[in-house]
Amino acid sequence: MDPFSLRQLGRTDVKLPRLGFGGAGLGHVFATIDDDDAAATVRAAWNAGVRYYDTSPWYGRGLSEHRIGRELYLKPRAEVIISTKVGRLFGAPVDAEAFAKSERSWPTGQQFQHRFDYSYDGIMRSYEDSLLRLGMNRVDLLVIHDLDRGSFQSDELVSAYLNQLATGGMRALGDLKAAGVVKAVGAGVNRLGTIGPFLSVLDVDFFLVALPYTLAEQPALDEEFPLCEKRGVGIIVGAPLASGILATGPVPGAKLNYRDPTPAEADRIRRMETVCASYAVPLAAVALQFPLHHPLVASIIPGGFTPNHPTRNVEAVRTPIPDALWTSLKDERLLRRDAPTPGAGA
Repeated sequence: MDPFSLRQLGRTDVKLPRLGFGGAGLGHVFATIDDDDAAATVRAAWNAGVRYYDTSPWYGRGLSEHRIGRELYLKPRAEVIISTKVGRLFGAPVDAEAFAKSERSWPTGQQFQHRFDYSYDGIMRSYEDSLLRLGMNRVDLLVIHDLDRGSFQSDELVSAYLNQLATGGMRALGDLKAAGVVKAVGAGVNRLGTIGPFLSVLDVDFFLVALPYTLAEQPALDEEFPLCEKRGVGIIVGAPLASGILATGPVPGAKLNYRDPTPAEADRIRRMETVCASYAVPLAAVALQFPLHHPLVASIIPGGFTPNHPTRNVEAVRTPIPDALWTSLKDERLLRRDAPTPGAGA
């Protein structure tokens, strides 16, 4: 499979390469990495041919955007595709000393406090702040970030912020699209059950699906992907390696969806790995290529925080996979029979 062939994103005019780069790791989501390693990772991705980069102000509280921007701002802008996210605003903490000692997300990220804001002004400021951190005068895709129960722990708060977005923030996103400075607007999905409520009140071009569609599990096939298909909404898969376990197998410390796998989940991944090995194909290659067989999926954006990660991902997408492997995974009930794949049993 060619990792850099272009696919249309939903009903938009945007065409994305099959393989991009996810910037969460550059904000210390899995490990603390220094600036030199971060820079080397982005350079390795560029040298390997990667031209689509996804980031967010939330990743390291601005750190990921800074790191990606420092490496890419001098590249030919027409060759770079950038997506970033909106929904949080950052500022200096009132008590910097107390903030530095507090328990918080991204503890080794930059020392800025955040607040959620999906209003018109909040979206506009978030967009402009991202331009400054990236050192670029435009981004290609904007993604509504973390408007779900996982972030707010309350359906009432989710509903309130969704209303704020519907009555204010979406107008800002529409104005940015109309001005031609943003080509497409999407929303991030971490949990099953998010796409339906979004589509009931919002008109988005795509969803960035982080977890509910990977080789490890495919619940999005039941209701949410069919909804997207009816509306012409595209999909970008944001965590095709399911937080790492589909890259390494169930080794000690491997994470599944940002947590430790249960024994049953680890055994299932181990069985997948055994099937892949019987065809002399790495599990990671199968995991990366799997989402790309769905007609809605325009791109996958696995992360990386060492230089070998993006180069390894490019090689994995290029790895030939026999059709019989997909059939074997389905025959062993390790992959849903209705999951789109090449070959018999698809």
